[in-house]
Amino acid sequence: MRSYRQLNEQYEALISRENQMDDRFYNGIYDRWIHPVLTHEHIPPFWMYDADPAANPHMMQRLGINAVFNSGAMLLDGKFTLVARVEGMDRKSFFAVAQSDCGTEGFRFWDYPVQLPDTCPEETNVYDMRLTQHEDGWIYGVFCSESKDPDNQDLSAAVASAGIVRTRDLKNWERLPNLKTLRSPQQRNVVLHPEFVDGKYAFYTRPMDDFIETGSGGGIGFGLCEDITNAVIDEERMTSVRRYHTITEAKNGAGAVPIKTDRGWIHIAHGVRNTAAGLRYVIYAFATDLADPSKVIAEPGGFMIAPLYEERVGDVSNVAFTNGAIAAPDGRVYIYYASSDTRLHVATTTLEKLTDYVFNTPADPLRSPDCVKQRCQLIEKNLEYLKNMKGE
Repeated sequence: MRSYRQLNEQYEALISRENQMDDRFYNGIYDRWIHPVLTHEHIPPFWMYDADPAANPHMMQRLGINAVFNSGAMLLDGKFTLVARVEGMDRKSFFAVAQSDCGTEGFRFWDYPVQLPDTCPEETNVYDMRLTQHEDGWIYGVFCSESKDPDNQDLSAAVASAGIVRTRDLKNWERLPNLKTLRSPQQRNVVLHPEFVDGKYAFYTRPMDDFIETGSGGGIGFGLCEDITNAVIDEERMTSVRRYHTITEAKNGAGAVPIKTDRGWIHIAHGVRNTAAGLRYVIYAFATDLADPSKVIAEPGGFMIAPLYEERVGDVSNVAFTNGAIAAPDGRVYIYYASSDTRLHVATTTLEKLTDYVFNTPADPLRSPDCVKQRCQLIEKNLEYLKNMKGE
């Protein structure tokens, strides 16, 4: 049996562990890091154990944690700040704030998890919060609000809505009514744009016919609303669309809040395809126009991040998913992505590299013969270049 003191020492050793770039991986676009930044082991022992030996003589976990993963991200008072999805062993998720001074290690949770205003009695579960520092001065959190489908007797039948909260400090939260999309029965993976568009609040949506299947939903939507305190969207225009035999064939959804560059808004999203082993989630990027954020102006072919090595195994295997990234003032970009619904990692790059990748990587030609032609053009160019180099 371990004492509470021993458990806490083990926890502190993990929190203070140094992280290193993973030299097994290179693609020139971003760097992976060896250790996850958050796991269930990063949860403070006093969240799980009763520290009083009189009440807990065998030092058993009373309220265990299963996983820590999909996290919103922002800089708050100079600290790298994550609002992570924490899933208890009872399957219910909640949000918790963790902060670090450097962004790649040393994340420590605040003493208490987030206690959202309990205004939706039908709501059973909440998860995957996106954090937007909006130009109106508020920090908004948009998340999935899950409830039992009252019209279906199947115990697994659920309804997904986009919940909205706002705060100034991530401590005091105001719950706003859930987003209403008049032409979409369900919503999840919704992101609030950080600036007004035509004087209105702008949302990236994911129209869905039911809880799992997008059905007629054509991809990532874009809609405007007048009043975020009663957010209603009528028309949803498609931005990054789903396509047959691509990484977005089954579904796709907005991920991190878009990053503003001088060439356009860079989006880091997720795409899903069906395989014999189930759904495979990967992360991809695209850019939209500065003046019209619904208009896609660049979309590199293929995925940017896919689960590798140990990342491929977990509660829901073969998944890479993001709902948070930080563009730091020094030009570095931190992409926080979860693997297999189990743990949270970071990939680091720079705004220069990310912009180069998004705007200079060829688009998917969509057909095998054209993909071969595309690759042969690159090979031909390289062979000619290398031949000329030998002659110098």
